[in-house]
Amino acid sequence: MSKLVVFSFLGGDLNQGFPVVTAQLWCHDEFVPVKLTGSLPPAPELSELYRRWQLLYAAVHQRLGRNHRIKVYSQDITNISINDFDEVCQQLQANINAWLKFESFQNIERQLRTLLSPNDEIRVIIETNIALLHRLPWHLWHFFEDYPKAELALSNHEYESPKLLQKSPTGQVKILAILGNRVGIDIDKDASALQGLTDGKTTFLIEPTRQTLDEYLWNHDWDILFFAGHSTSLTDGEIGEIFINQTETLAISQLKNALKAAIRRGLQLAIFNSCDGIGLGRNLADLNIPQMIVMREGVPDFIAQEFLKNFLTAFANSKPFYLAVREARERLQGLENEFPCASWLPVIYQNPTTVPTTWQELCGNFANTKFVGEVSTKSKIATPKLKLWTVLLSTLIAAISTLGLRYLGIFEKIELQSFDQVLRLRPQEEPDPRLIIVEITEKDIQSRQETTKGMKSISDSTLAKLLNKIQKYQPRVIGLDIYRDLADPSNKSNPIQLPTELNKDNVVVVCKSRDSKYDPQGVKPPKNVPIERQGFTDAIQDPDGIIRRQILMMAQEPSSTCTTPYSLSLQLAIRYLSYENIKPKFNEDYIQFGSKVFKRLKSGRSGAYQQGIDLGGNQILVNYRNTDYQRVSLNDVLNDKFDRKSLKDKVVIVGVTANTVSDTWSTLYSTAQQDYQEISGIFIQAQMVSQVLSAVLDQRPILWVLPYWGDILWICGWSVVGSLIIWRIRLLSHKGYTIFVTVVTLYGVCAIALLKQGLWLPFIPSAFAVVASGVVIVLIQRRQEFFTISQPLVE
Repeated sequence: MSKLVVFSFLGGDLNQGFPVVTAQLWCHDEFVPVKLTGSLPPAPELSELYRRWQLLYAAVHQRLGRNHRIKVYSQDITNISINDFDEVCQQLQANINAWLKFESFQNIERQLRTLLSPNDEIRVIIETNIALLHRLPWHLWHFFEDYPKAELALSNHEYESPKLLQKSPTGQVKILAILGNRVGIDIDKDASALQGLTDGKTTFLIEPTRQTLDEYLWNHDWDILFFAGHSTSLTDGEIGEIFINQTETLAISQLKNALKAAIRRGLQLAIFNSCDGIGLGRNLADLNIPQMIVMREGVPDFIAQEFLKNFLTAFANSKPFYLAVREARERLQGLENEFPCASWLPVIYQNPTTVPTTWQELCGNFANTKFVGEVSTKSKIATPKLKLWTVLLSTLIAAISTLGLRYLGIFEKIELQSFDQVLRLRPQEEPDPRLIIVEITEKDIQSRQETTKGMKSISDSTLAKLLNKIQKYQPRVIGLDIYRDLADPSNKSNPIQLPTELNKDNVVVVCKSRDSKYDPQGVKPPKNVPIERQGFTDAIQDPDGIIRRQILMMAQEPSSTCTTPYSLSLQLAIRYLSYENIKPKFNEDYIQFGSKVFKRLKSGRSGAYQQGIDLGGNQILVNYRNTDYQRVSLNDVLNDKFDRKSLKDKVVIVGVTANTVSDTWSTLYSTAQQDYQEISGIFIQAQMVSQVLSAVLDQRPILWVLPYWGDILWICGWSVVGSLIIWRIRLLSHKGYTIFVTVVTLYGVCAIALLKQGLWLPFIPSAFAVVASGVVIVLIQRRQEFFTISQPLVE
């Protein structure tokens, strides 16, 4: 939780004291800050003590032979010791804390401590126009020891919100690096640190002229301005100057217009990795730059290099700006045996109207500045970083919601349609060479003009002649997909009788099961045909009227006129495969031929079937062959107008395709035709027989679904994967594309699994979960943006 504390020192100075000191505490859930008021007494000794510390600091480093990024002038103190310097450091720390323990100021601190937690990220801004207060090492205040995630920044009294232009995202942090006068110092390692940034694009200006620097600031968009070289502060910190080359020195005022233009175009951060930067910070603050890092005194080369390396590492690895500075600053303490007070040097300057930027936002290359009483109008912005647990929780909610909707059958219709659509992507297949259909067409019926009993398509005598003719050409098995529950009056003069033909071992007849709900009567098999050569032809339609499932086996009702437990298609497949020495193995949950296992759809819920679907018996999905079948008409067979070899060793299915006999059904290919067309039931039977034979003999895929728990893991897995990918995308404008690409990838995976392996994966609910979790993450991030914008000063 990020919070901001702004201390304002109004009127007075160290010699007179500060009669009014205010503290404003801004929290993320409050539109109005908590305001506290106190005062501080005169502390002239602080002024003298700091001047002495400043002189000793410069003398110590000069004596130790350190290369500083400042022109070293003669010092007032020439005879000093490290012990003297350490004593002054301790005195300065003690005096600062003693001064801040003044009772009136302590009232402010005590109230702040009741409102702050040690785990809070706290930005503390000291707001004053007194240069000496900017130089004081405020980080020595005991408050910062008790709040490890607090860091100090400085600000002038007068500031306003920078006016920013909208920029298009580039995905990289654009850095302008000025490498100025390097006489006596090493700044090449600074350049190496910048070049090592993965998401950074650094443009180097090496000892540029004023005109060149001015043109680069005016004509290009920059996120970070970096300077390494010599610099100094003049007139007690009122003016800052940088040495851009060996002959030119520039004050900030001399770059005022160019810097204002750069800030307006999106410059977010300036880093002056050079000496004595208080004047630079104060001058740039007057231009309303969002934030800066400067060195308050002379800085040795090695310290400047180490700070930059550690800061960039932390900042580019998603650490908040203030915490990255604090970490990099505190790591310098380990070097203070050789470089005294190294951790005192880095300091932040902050425009209080803006929120510190993050590396992710800079990669979006936009202005993330939020203003008091103003809402940013930027649309192409990088989103705030969510914590992993928030992502996982939102993903869990989206996944559970998706599973709940699927449980209620919301996705069932569209899942079935997507299943059809993927199967229709397959190229047209060759006809199954093992099957041939003998069809009784409308022309066959009309041409014969036979008198039949009931609603028969052809007479028993004609059917007997047909079967007798077919048997002459040695088929393996004949399936009679014509009901013959009633016999015609016998004609003993006819040498070919239907009962005789039906009692041949390779003929399978059909019956229809009795169903107390849908068909209370059923259809009996022909008389005297044993149950071993009977098969039911019950068809199952999905709610949209399409046949996608077949029943291989089922237990019949005790009162049913059709008692066989096997379907016609299974009976024909079993008999054909027996010639290949392949015998079936029956189990409650599957039927096995050799190594091929046909697992039934589980009753209750299986795949897309979630609500109101009867999955009783041994049902499997129909793997339609996208082709027509070899066929010959009744008249052609009886008149020998066909290839006689085409029936040998085949599965021959005899059935009616005439329009006057209502036995047509819808398949997944019916909806794809311009004129919706149903097909005759005999072709459905052929598809079902072919499916079994092709799977066993040709290794054609068997369609199957995951168990119920497998579907749950699949949907939840994609929800997690999708949300994590979307979470890692930095730019809001790219998240929509990412969701789209993820769904397309998911579709590709599901299509390949179905077409190559026969596995029907739940695409629609998985895609819904990906979109839902992605939208939830985006909404949460947008909500964070809203609070960030509408509650300025808080990160």
